[in-house]
Amino acid sequence: MNDTQLVRMLALIIAQSAPLMLAVTGETITERGGVINLSLDGSMLIAAMGGFVVAYKIDLLLQAAGISGNFFPLMAGFSTAALIGMLVALLIAWGSIRLKQDQVAIGFVLTLLLADVANFLGQDYTRLPGPRVKHLPIPLLSEIPILGPMFFNHDLLIYLTFAIVGIAWFWMFRTQPGLRMRGVGERPESAFARGIGVNRVRYLYTALGGALVGISGAAYSLDIKLGWSDNHILGIGWIALAIVIFGGWRPIRGALGTILYGITKALAQKLQTTFPQVPVVLFNSLQWLLMLGVLLLVGSSGIRRLIDYAPARLQQPLAQALRVAPPQALGTAFVDD
Repeated sequence: MNDTQLVRMLALIIAQSAPLMLAVTGETITERGGVINLSLDGSMLIAAMGGFVVAYKIDLLLQAAGISGNFFPLMAGFSTAALIGMLVALLIAWGSIRLKQDQVAIGFVLTLLLADVANFLGQDYTRLPGPRVKHLPIPLLSEIPILGPMFFNHDLLIYLTFAIVGIAWFWMFRTQPGLRMRGVGERPESAFARGIGVNRVRYLYTALGGALVGISGAAYSLDIKLGWSDNHILGIGWIALAIVIFGGWRPIRGALGTILYGITKALAQKLQTTFPQVPVVLFNSLQWLLMLGVLLLVGSSGIRRLIDYAPARLQQPLAQALRVAPPQALGTAFVDD
């Protein structure tokens, strides 16, 4: 593999990681507020189906009216997907906050239910050509050697994904509203004592995170893995949940985790062509095994020992960078009466 091929492969990995970045960022926002949305796999599936079907239908209507262009169908498709993701996430929050039910149980049931609903409702739209996001290289920047093809030769959705990750990080760690959000996820009683509406904040960030999860589902069917088919992106939601943990509930680390997952997936595909006599299932399981190994590593005491061996002046920055402890109030209901 020469340098040009390597750059192209890295650019493809970054592009294909973008929808997963959106899902990881959305779930990170939700969990930082104290709510676990375990329905990601089902949410992304039904959002992918709903976004594609709406975009496909509107595209047909506009073509029949003699109107060309993908802007309105795509906007309608992504908006539908965002709404679906938001409603599912809010259902989990409502079940926990209002009904005092277990968030994990609600999310697990929903992910199974929504996957079947998506396959049922989308059975008439499988393998149909539909609108897609237009390729949009950035002038001048896309011509920069190495970095240009990797980061500036994609489409608008991927550029927006990069921006959303950066904005999410800045909001969480550099603004007062972000501090309040983290306070609600860590110590809701203290936040409430300071006059913060804990459950209102949780609803807000659960909705926002759910919307990003929905958009990530549509990003597959309208940009990366075009069209719709049964179980179109089955399993991606569970990968996103694992990467949130790997990322230590930090947007930028989570984004890097999605790229690591993309690299392992590309490596598995390369190994399949290099060793055709080896069963395909072995290479397909590589990405899952690596993710499991990383989760076991970051959740063990090995990271703590590694930090202890570092120079004293580096221990605190390393501890912050490698933090994997979840928000203290994650998954717990808060009674504000």
